[in-house]
Formats: sequence, structure tokens, C-alpha cells
Amino acid sequence: MKQMTPQTPTRPIWEAQGEEKRREVRRMFSAIAPTYDRANAVMSFSLHQRWRRFAAAKLGINPGDTVLDLCTGTGDFLPVHRSFTGNGGVLLGIDFCAPMLAKAVTKDSNATLSLGDACSIPLGHNAVDAVSVGWGIRNVPDIDLAHREINRVLKPGKRFVSIDCAEPRSSLIRIATSLLRTPMLGFLGKLIGSQDAYQYLSESTARFKSREELAASMRSAGFIDVHYKDLMLGNICVHWGTKP
Repeated sequence: MKQMTPQTPTRPIWEAQGEEKRREVRRMFSAIAPTYDRANAVMSFSLHQRWRRFAAAKLGINPGDTVLDLCTGTGDFLPVHRSFTGNGGVLLGIDFCAPMLAKAVTKDSNATLSLGDACSIPLGHNAVDAVSVGWGIRNVPDIDLAHREINRVLKPGKRFVSIDCAEPRSSLIRIATSLLRTPMLGFLGKLIGSQDAYQYLSESTARFKSREELAASMRSAGFIDVHYKDLMLGNICVHWGTKP
């Protein structure tokens, strides 16, 4: 009989909660960090940077601003934000996975990158002019707490934007997406050497908060003027809101 250890997952990663989810998601992203960017390009048909630019434009970033990219991963939001802040801006990238941050260093050598948790952001109150999260809110163990933390570190009158996968509203598109997702994720699993990682993507998207639930969580955290917009036929959704 296989002996269980404290680090041995007791359930599929997409069913994990709390500290177990934090630990297993960190382990998964550490494993796929070397091939993460290549897989993102394939999975998004190389559109993910266009979606990031759309999301970043919602933040109202000015030259010289301080911008936090939370759950920064390999740092793909950093050059997008730099195009708004200019060289005088301060870019902060926070993630809880060191191997992902090691890749982010190459995206903006002047950004300040640090280990940190979205549910306990290592910044003071009213510290930044904008916050972005790209495909990260789904992975945190407590989304409501993460939204409250984001609201806490934002300056009054400033904005937060989040972009993530979503379930299409149209039943026909949802069925078509489901039929395409399985072979595509199988291919991606082979590409990055981890079938579990991209099964997690599919399963976690299906279990993720709906658009309306995510917007309600943001309002509950204190955001006003909360809006969202679908992209890629509803497979991607961008949420944004303002701290009063």
C-alpha cells in the first residue's frame, strides 16, 4: 500500500480548497513554468497579448504611475503596463511561485518582482495606482479575500482589472468549446509534459465563479462602477472596477 505523506494530494487539484489548493497550485505552476509561455501562445491562438492590452487600457494608467501585476506569473502584463507608465513608472510583480517569477525577470528588467500571496498582499494601504490580475483569480484559495486585499492596496479613485477564462453564455458555443477543449488540452498536456495542469485549467474554469458572481465579489470588496466584457465568444471575460 502506498504511504501517504503530507505533500501527497488527497484529491484532484481542481477539487482542493484552502491551504491544500495554495500548495498544489504552486506545485503545478512550478512544474510547468519552463513551457508556460509557449503553451499560452498556442492555447490563445497568440491573442492573449491583445486581450491584455484591452484589459490594461481599462486601468487609466498615467506616465509615472505605480502598477501592481498580482499573480504575475511569467510577467506578460509587465511590458503592456510599461507602455503606459513609461520608464518613470514603477512596476511591481507579485506571485507565489518562484520559478514563474524567474521567467518574469526577462519581461521587464526594471520591474520589482517578489514572492507574495494574493490573499495577503505584502504592500501597505493605498500603495498603488492600478492592479491587474491575468488568469490568476481563479487560482487563489479565497477570491473574496483577494478582492478585499486588492481594494486595500489601491489608492482611492484607482482601478483594478482581472482577465480570465469563462464559460460561454451561448449553449452552442459552450458545446463547441467543450468538444474542442479536450483534444486541445491533450495536445497542450503533451507539449508541456503535464496533462494534470491543463485538465486543471478546464476543470477550474467550469468551477469558477460566474461573471455575475465575480462582479458581486468585487462590489462586496468595496469596488464601484464594476463592469465586465466577454472576449473570444465568451471564453474569456474581463472584469474591472474602481476603488471609491
